[in-house]
Amino acid sequence: MDLEFGKSLDTSKKNSWRTSLLLAYQSLGVVYGDLSTSPLYVYKSTFAEDIQHSETNEEIFGVLSFVFWTLTLVPLFKYVFVVLRADDNGEGGTFALYSLICRHARVSLLPNRQVADEALSTYKLEHHPEKNSSSGVKLYLEKHKVLHTALLILVLLGTCMVIGDGVLTPAISVFSAVSGLELSMSKEHHQYAVIPITCFILVCLFALQHYGTHRVGFFFAPIVLTWLLCISSLGIYNIIYWNPHVYQALSPYYMFKFLEKTRKGGWTSLGGILLCITGSEAMFADLGHFSYSAIQTAFTFLVYPALILAYMGQAAYLSQHHHTSYQISFYVSVPESVRWPVLIIAILASVVGSQAIISGTFSIINQSQSLSCFPRVKVIHASDKIHGQIYIPEINWVLMILCIAVTIGFRDTKHMGNASGLAVMTVMLVTTCLTSLVIILCWHKPPIVALFFLLFFGSIELLYFSASLTKFTEGAWLPILLALFLMTITFVWHYATIKKYEFDLHNKVSLEWLLALGPSLGIARVPGIGLVFTDLTSGIPANFSRFVTNLPAFHCVLVFVCVKSVPVPFVPPAERYLVGRVGPAAHRSYRCIVRYGYRDVHQDVDSFESELVSKLADFIHYDWHRSQHSSHSEEDVSHSNESTSECRLAVIGTVAFSGTPAYEIEESVQPASVSIGFSTVESVTDVIEMEPVHAVERRVRFAIDDDSESDVRTNMELQLREELQDLLAAQEAGTAFILGHSHVRAKQGSSVFKRLAINFGYNFLRRNCRGPDVALKVPPVSLLEVGMVYVV
Repeated sequence: MDLEFGKSLDTSKKNSWRTSLLLAYQSLGVVYGDLSTSPLYVYKSTFAEDIQHSETNEEIFGVLSFVFWTLTLVPLFKYVFVVLRADDNGEGGTFALYSLICRHARVSLLPNRQVADEALSTYKLEHHPEKNSSSGVKLYLEKHKVLHTALLILVLLGTCMVIGDGVLTPAISVFSAVSGLELSMSKEHHQYAVIPITCFILVCLFALQHYGTHRVGFFFAPIVLTWLLCISSLGIYNIIYWNPHVYQALSPYYMFKFLEKTRKGGWTSLGGILLCITGSEAMFADLGHFSYSAIQTAFTFLVYPALILAYMGQAAYLSQHHHTSYQISFYVSVPESVRWPVLIIAILASVVGSQAIISGTFSIINQSQSLSCFPRVKVIHASDKIHGQIYIPEINWVLMILCIAVTIGFRDTKHMGNASGLAVMTVMLVTTCLTSLVIILCWHKPPIVALFFLLFFGSIELLYFSASLTKFTEGAWLPILLALFLMTITFVWHYATIKKYEFDLHNKVSLEWLLALGPSLGIARVPGIGLVFTDLTSGIPANFSRFVTNLPAFHCVLVFVCVKSVPVPFVPPAERYLVGRVGPAAHRSYRCIVRYGYRDVHQDVDSFESELVSKLADFIHYDWHRSQHSSHSEEDVSHSNESTSECRLAVIGTVAFSGTPAYEIEESVQPASVSIGFSTVESVTDVIEMEPVHAVERRVRFAIDDDSESDVRTNMELQLREELQDLLAAQEAGTAFILGHSHVRAKQGSSVFKRLAINFGYNFLRRNCRGPDVALKVPPVSLLEVGMVYVV
């Protein structure tokens, strides 16, 4: 037995290693396209104006030393060994860090949070520390509301810079690759060839986005692998042929010697050196598509050595060529016999790198709008098989226009590099700050550890950031301008969304008002299902009271629907729907809360209406079974008789109910939730039922019991059948989607900035973005809009 167990263990280890290696190979095309093409423009940007290549080689060796240590400290030590471990259920990126922090400390500004959200399987905490061991940093963060806003602004800054990088990276990557044509044609022809060819490639790249990367994705990894082998082979050739002793320049001594000689010019030239780590953030942002071990393996054993050899090879060539007829560039170190094949591979690799950042931009905008930080835009699944591959038409064409404008406007690598460098360093600084908070709040390490991490890596990044800022007039103004514009949009949209929710919260109607509506007040119930959409998770929204006031009738089956986001990357489909009653069963009113994570795409069901009715039917089955148990249990009689309040919501998964249940109750210690798992003849699921805050958690198991009392069983089955028939009849009569058509204005006495933001900014964005009916795929014939004026 021991031998067989050992063999099976060895087999599983081999399979895991095979899977990891396969994922590492696939990650080359998605994660490392941008980072691997950086040798095309690093030396050219560094030696653009600030420093000159001299006979002593102190400049070129100093730059090589800076490149080596920057690649070693930031991508290798910071990202591979620290930041990649700060994943959120396997997901990475700025919003993953923010999500982790919000789950471990109450710093989120998202509305309609519920205790039930913490019962999600993806809502896991890193550790479960004792209540008395809360850190001072956590208490300080939770106490000061202004820090919550500052944290959100920091996250939005990083997000906007990533979007800005989505404009700059395709432009500089493709332009640098195509610029290799300058060695094969005259200067006059070169000026008129590079820009049009670059623009043509960019137009083709963006025009093909709607097909999705899955159609050509299998080409990406071989292209990047070929490119990495190409630049490492060229590096080894140049080292052996031109300067075998170039490895000595890896010593930190050459960095200090470089700064001592070049002084201010050397410091400002760091804005070009930092381009060697562009694309490092993709290792963390794309973590969800692969695994930690795959990304770690690919970078440590292939990408990192190939890049070091490429930079060493260029430095070896330049150390023996001080008066080249062309500017310092990647292609001067390429032997003429292989220059054309290398040029073609470089263009293909730059396209792959650009594709990765464009896909990342789509993903982060989708995350932003799920957290109410970006106006609603059309999101299309590019692949039915691969989750997360999305396409946003409006953003795609805006990116294309901006990319072409940058290419035509700047026309050289220097200005594009200055702009890209500032965007990259800002994102890295944001990641460093958020990771420091994760170290304290999520990993529960001493604050001194987080402070060391922040000071060590933050000082390196601040050095490069300060060098980039000196290039403000030489291209670095562009990412700052883009970030300010995008941050204004995101913050105004988020601020107005929060104010609308607060208005709804203060103006909601009591349940007693709803239950009092009837024929005596001239209110009629008409056939059909009425879906009332609201941001509220309890109470009756003001838009419904306005609807009934103007049209004294509502549907036989009434469902208050709340579509909300929770601070997790994904919500499993079986845990997405939280369903409960509004009032007694005879009123036929329900509440349904539909929960999504920040990486979920909302249009993941063919028919929201059919899916919702199916969940309601499952809930009705479950609720009558629970009520039957309540009639036998004294401790639950008070719950079964509650008819004028909303006391319980249950998570309804994909399940079929059958049989007559018997019950086994297990008491638990955690308040505020009831967890119920039940097995039926056909399937098994979990239901989490939310009671008021002071309730007790119980675990209930349902099992088939043929000895139940027949009279109670018959009575329950009749009531169950009647309610299901009412639901089916209402569905056949038709469904109406009741949405609020809102106009928001600032209340009198508001500041000038608030009036500008609300009256003009938010309302302009609302009129020109997609409405909630489009986002929810509401059929126009079934739409009922209720005009609402929000005074905030």
